[in-house]
Amino acid sequence: MKLYDNNQAPNPRRVRMALAEKGITDVELVQIELGVGGNLTPEFCAKNPFGKVPVLELDDGFCLAETGAICRYLDERFEGLSLYGKTVEERAIIDMWDHRMELGLVISVAMGFQHLSGFFKDRMTPVEAWGKECIGNVLKILPILEKQLAENTWVAGSEFSIADITAICAIDFARVIKIRIGDEYPSIQRWQAAMKERPSYTA
Repeated sequence: MKLYDNNQAPNPRRVRMALAEKGITDVELVQIELGVGGNLTPEFCAKNPFGKVPVLELDDGFCLAETGAICRYLDERFEGLSLYGKTVEERAIIDMWDHRMELGLVISVAMGFQHLSGFFKDRMTPVEAWGKECIGNVLKILPILEKQLAENTWVAGSEFSIADITAICAIDFARVIKIRIGDEYPSIQRWQAAMKERPSYTA
């Protein structure tokens, strides 16, 4: 398999962490340079017409895009730690929290970055007011996550899951929009420290 990747973007990191947690090592990483439009070339868009990373190219040449779809494929296709839960109830709760982390954190952080940094101004029209709104949305989610982690070891409950991967990749990337996890979030800090102890953190 090949993973079309970018070392700075949060979504490819989510897939790399999932690969590491599952112990999958036989994957070729192909770096796509977003700053120079490497994701917009005809060759890459033939693999994903939306021009986004990550993309997982399977052994038969089929290209699977969208982070959640890739992670779920890896979890169900390969043995090892279950990232999405083993029972109907576990899967539902993990899906709920993963969705919350993706909508509330990943997308809001990414939109804040895109609309305030000007990094992609050659291919989009940044709207400063929307970027600031997205930062506000991130700040609204953090107290909710703090309460959840005050009552649970991991984001979706007592077991590590894909929701933890989604959340940590968003929170780490939030540094680009000057959001840090301060002492007002002790439970998130405790969880962050636990995440950094996992080998997948540096994937």
